[in-house]
Amino acid sequence: MNILKLATLLTLTIGLAGCNTMDRLANVGSAPALSPIVDPTTMAGYQPVNMPMPQAIADTYQANSLYRTSAKGFFKDERAHRIGDILTVVVTVNDSAKIANNTQSSRGSSNTAGMGGILGAAVSTASLGEIDTNDAVNFNSGMTNTGKGSVNRSESLQTSVAAVVTQVLPNGNLVIEGHQEVRVNFEVRDLVVAGIVRPSDIQANNTIPSSKIAEARIAYGGRGQITDVQQPRYGQQVMDAILPF
Repeated sequence: MNILKLATLLTLTIGLAGCNTMDRLANVGSAPALSPIVDPTTMAGYQPVNMPMPQAIADTYQANSLYRTSAKGFFKDERAHRIGDILTVVVTVNDSAKIANNTQSSRGSSNTAGMGGILGAAVSTASLGEIDTNDAVNFNSGMTNTGKGSVNRSESLQTSVAAVVTQVLPNGNLVIEGHQEVRVNFEVRDLVVAGIVRPSDIQANNTIPSSKIAEARIAYGGRGQITDVQQPRYGQQVMDAILPF
């Protein structure tokens, strides 16, 4: 059964590698194509966001007043607040972590037992006196364990991307999603930002820092010749997946 699974995996891998090779050969000398602009809600796998919501409050107006109880602000501004509106997300990521662990333990034991009486005399006679019956049995054991581990990670990303409001939650929070593709020569850099923001966190210039995004999903990567060279070949990836050592 395992051989059949391995054969099937190798067949699929060879087939995919062949298709990818033909695509690469067909695009020799051409720059990577940019993705078309589409409605994010029509993409495969898109799911509306459902979050715990407070109880809705009906709008009420006081006599001779234009103010309503559910209003977020008295004066209207041009900040994003409806589906389809655009706002700018200022992405700032400065993360660093440094962890070091050092563990060392040791243990040792020694036990000695002797034999006397008739049993000790019999052993001494049989060994012609070469075995000391007072120290006939000796047990020694020892254990030493040493472990070290360290983590040193640093990430820094500063950029900005325009995002579109794709959903307005019942409590007024906005679900946003933004994609940005930049092609330089034969390399395309992708930036994806998604999450939930409060309208009150959107600044007067219609921007919001990435630290204010709840359930933030930020992805920065690329595709093209440089990225392709940095990836292991399909055969190596298959071997890394199936080899137990």
